[in-house]
Amino acid sequence: MQISSSGIKDGKIDAKYGKHGSAKNKNGMPTYSLPLVIENPPDNTKTFVIVLEDKDAYPVTKGFTWIHWLAANLKRQELKENESQTAKDFVQGANSWTSIQGGSQSRELSSFYGGMAPPDTPHTYELHVFALDRELNLKNGFYLNELYKQMENHILAQATIKGVYDN
Repeated sequence: MQISSSGIKDGKIDAKYGKHGSAKNKNGMPTYSLPLVIENPPDNTKTFVIVLEDKDAYPVTKGFTWIHWLAANLKRQELKENESQTAKDFVQGANSWTSIQGGSQSRELSSFYGGMAPPDTPHTYELHVFALDRELNLKNGFYLNELYKQMENHILAQATIKGVYDN
């Protein structure tokens, strides 16, 4: 299985998908989500899961990865840009903007793509896609730990792409 995004070129994430873009929610969180294409998934794939994380956030968060986007039960192999805000055919989990470090934004507002906003230096972001053999029993606003518990023993394949976003 391979994944690609036209929003990541030569290892760099386009500015519009983070704090340098113009699409933000009422709290200033970037909301314009990356496009994504999934190719060659296993034949028995039922759904896909997306996890977008920033491990370079460890020093800022005092030891935690920053979750920018969680999506589950995606049944198609392509997402257009900004579909986090418009699509209704998959569920989305709470990102780290709901945390104390993220300003304690409501779980409802945080259950979408929450774009890149590195406060200190350019950060490397990892976009993971998992192919699963089943649909997960999750509702909008789920947490990362709930996602991983339900994915256990159901992952058929995984692919990751990385990109750097400037601060």
